[in-house]
Amino acid sequence: MDINLNGKAALITGATSGIGRATALLCAEAGARVAAVGRDVGALAELSAEIKAGGGEVRSEEHTSELQSHHD
Repeated sequence: MDINLNGKAALITGATSGIGRATALLCAEAGARVAAVGRDVGALAELSAEIKAGGGEVRSEEHTSELQSHHD
């Protein structure tokens, strides 16, 4: 199936591995400008390089957050 995402933007979370990484690559291949977010800065750099090598446009951001539990 051919999907045309030219002129579209895709925000992909969890882009450093698994389904998120595969989705980022497929969206870029389909022509979308990809914003990739993940926790592994090295994996984001590899993903960005792969997308750019294929002629795609990507912006990547490392994101870490602390999950806290609030008890009354």
